[in-house]
Amino acid sequence: MATWDDVERIANSLPGVEGGTSYGNRAWKVGGKGHAFAWDRPLSKKDRRDLGDDAPDGPILAVRLEDVDSREALLAGGPAACFTIPHFDGYPAVLVRLPEVDEEELVELLEDAWLSQAPAALAEEFLADREKSN
Repeated sequence: MATWDDVERIANSLPGVEGGTSYGNRAWKVGGKGHAFAWDRPLSKKDRRDLGDDAPDGPILAVRLEDVDSREALLAGGPAACFTIPHFDGYPAVLVRLPEVDEEELVELLEDAWLSQAPAALAEEFLADREKSN
């Protein structure tokens, strides 16, 4: 079970990360970009109506992905903690039920989200460093 402390720790361990807010909720950006790679995304009343009985309780993390195809692949075969809402149709991001994601999955989701937004040189350096450590 992941917590916001885990998200904060993992996100801030990535190079060039800046914490902040998006629509009044926690958010993490990289490289001075305007778009967050991860953010706190509570469900709205409309989201809850759209999801009906499937609407989860608890904290929800949104993570940006490289593109919509990556999103669809993740939803088809990724962690069960990942889901989407109609508001995100056509948008390269998924929602993550924090209480249902394990730390290894969370690290992978945040790294992929970070890579989708990081400047190319920073991403290449990160990938090279990660390859050296494996």
